[in-house]
Amino acid sequence: MLCASHPRLRRLLALATDNWLARGYLAVLAASVAVMFLFPESGFALSPLMLTAPLSFLGVVLPFGPGTEGGGAVEVLAIGFWAVWVLLCAFVNAAVLGALVARSATAASPGAREPRPRVSDPSEQEGTAMALPASPRRQRARALLAPAVDNWLARGYLAVVAASLGFFLCAVYVLPDPGFAGIWPLMATAPFSILALLVPTPAQYSSLTWLSPLIFSAGTALCGLFNAVLLGRLAHRLRAPEPRPTT
Repeated sequence: MLCASHPRLRRLLALATDNWLARGYLAVLAASVAVMFLFPESGFALSPLMLTAPLSFLGVVLPFGPGTEGGGAVEVLAIGFWAVWVLLCAFVNAAVLGALVARSATAASPGAREPRPRVSDPSEQEGTAMALPASPRRQRARALLAPAVDNWLARGYLAVVAASLGFFLCAVYVLPDPGFAGIWPLMATAPFSILALLVPTPAQYSSLTWLSPLIFSAGTALCGLFNAVLLGRLAHRLRAPEPRPTT
């Protein structure tokens, strides 16, 4: 009843379960959870958090979760809360992946009429010829990056990424002790930012150590932009009108 009364929630559920990419992601996540319980001391025990990043990393700042002290009932509630939170994060990530392969809801349905081409006068054709596009490559790049800035969900996420990067750069170049300031942009742009850390940079093997924070910031910014594109595509799928059956 809840999904039936909320079309966007129903569409989100469909994106998270009705395609091969989302179902494959959920299967890999289920396997990682089994590995976490079977081998809790191995390096793969953190795989569920990695696979549900970046939303799952928000649990670090929440006051209620694994490790909460206060007796058996409180600990059970804390672990249950953490499990539900990770499940919701997995659901959102599955919907994001599903939005990549799901067919557009605005596609023409069988029997739909195609719009007739509008015949322009010679003056309009001359104006169009004078304003030719710069290059197809630039148009493709704009179309690819448009979902990162044309909706509130992606813009809000980019604002969080920008704030974390600003705090990191301020801590590195202004504060006397930056501490672990780099953890915030790393968590905000995970999981791709964590994978980017495995790639060595030339600054690590030279005396230009001051370049390392800038290279790290550029890498995490690109990872955040990629995540924003994925979130924007999800927002587009949720806003798209549902196809109506033809009579």
